[in-house]
This record gives sequence, C-alpha cells and structure tokens, in this order.
Amino acid sequence: MDDIVIQTDKIVKTYASGSNEVHALRGIDLTVRRGEFIAIMGASGSGKSTLMNLLGCLDTPTSGSYSLDGVRVDGLDRNALASIRNQKLGFVFQGFNLLPRTSAVENVELPMLYDRSGRKRDTHALAVEALKRVGLGDRGGARPAQLSGGQQQRVAIARSLAMQPEVLLLDEPTSALDPEMRGEVLAVLRDLAGTCTMLVVTHEMAFARGVASRIWVFDEGRLVEDGPPAQVCDHPRSERARAFFKAAG
Repeated sequence: MDDIVIQTDKIVKTYASGSNEVHALRGIDLTVRRGEFIAIMGASGSGKSTLMNLLGCLDTPTSGSYSLDGVRVDGLDRNALASIRNQKLGFVFQGFNLLPRTSAVENVELPMLYDRSGRKRDTHALAVEALKRVGLGDRGGARPAQLSGGQQQRVAIARSLAMQPEVLLLDEPTSALDPEMRGEVLAVLRDLAGTCTMLVVTHEMAFARGVASRIWVFDEGRLVEDGPPAQVCDHPRSERARAFFKAAG
C-alpha cells in the first residue's frame, strides 16, 4: 500500500443550482500509484474540474472518502486542507497567474517563501533548478511580459515543481495556448513523466496516448473508462467513451 498516493471511495459531489441539485460526481472510486501519469479526459461538464478541485483539496466531497499519501483528508477543516495543499500538492491551471512585475525566478520562489511547513531549504537554488527542468534556465531574470505564453506556462509548472509536491495536478494547461506554444509545454510534461505523480486534464489525444500510463474518461459525473491508453483509445468499453473519441477525432 505504500505506493498508493491517491485513493477515493465512492466520492460524490452535488451542488444546489436554484431549486435543482447538480450531481457533479457520482460515486467515484480511484487509485493512483506513486509515479503514475494519469490523463483525464471527457466532454465539458463531465466532472473533470470538480474532481481536480477535490483531489487538490480546494473542495470537499458531499460524501465518500479521499486519502492522500496515506492521510484521510475529506473531513479536514480549511486550515488543515491548506496545510495539505502546501505540503503535498502542486497546481498548474489554464491561466499562468504570474506576478507581472516580478522576474521568472522570483515568481517560482514566491510560494516557498510563504511555506509554513518548517522545511529548511535554499528557495532561490530550488527556483533556479526548477526553471532549468522546464528549459528556462537562462530566462530567470525575465518578467512575464518578456516571455511567450508557452514560456509563462513553463514558469508556472516550475513554480509547482519547486515545492517538491507528492502530486502535480494540471487542469488543461495548454488550452489557452496556440499550437506551437502547446507543443513546447507538452514536451516539458513529456520529459517530466515518471519523475513525480501527475494528473493532467487534457484534450490532447496524441499526447495522452503517447505519455500517460493510464487514461480516465469521465461522462456526466461518472468514470466510464480507466485503463492503459491503447485499451481506452482503441477499445473503449462504454458507448459514451466511443462517442467522445469519435467526436475528438
């Protein structure tokens, strides 16, 4: 069991929407082992972002259990969840969320300066090393406006890597980029595969097929596919997954 970093049991998430109840997740059972690269796919509104918010301890489930690195976190309060996020998780979103008047290396270093875990470390050296890992070792002094969109997203990835997370969560990290910039970010993620546990929400079919250890496909709050890329892409078991892959081309 030591290699299991994420485990959920019958996770349910519902929201009130006016007089209606929205079932965002419907009894999700997941297991992720250390070092896996999971590509998460599905149509808009299928539950992918809700899942990422729950796994990232930004939200709590309506029912069910969630254990992260051996610690059950679904019942923790906000302060405890914030501590778990800081110590265990890294986030990369569609937006880069970089401070415009701050250099790349300072943007990467900033979260470490507010880390209250008590870890002793050379934050600047870690920031420099993280930028090197994403191919920006020579751009540490540049401000965001001096970087392309792809480079800014790579700085955001470096910022998460510098925190040395147990799990790196990426929610459609290339959706705001043009094709050339998407390619450079996907190349970085390909290089990082296997170096840490990564869960990536993506619509990049070829990337998911070539890099992921497993693909999850969600539909209407349910996990309808979970398996190796060749199995899920070529021989999906559910009709909804077959329709999704056909529409995605």
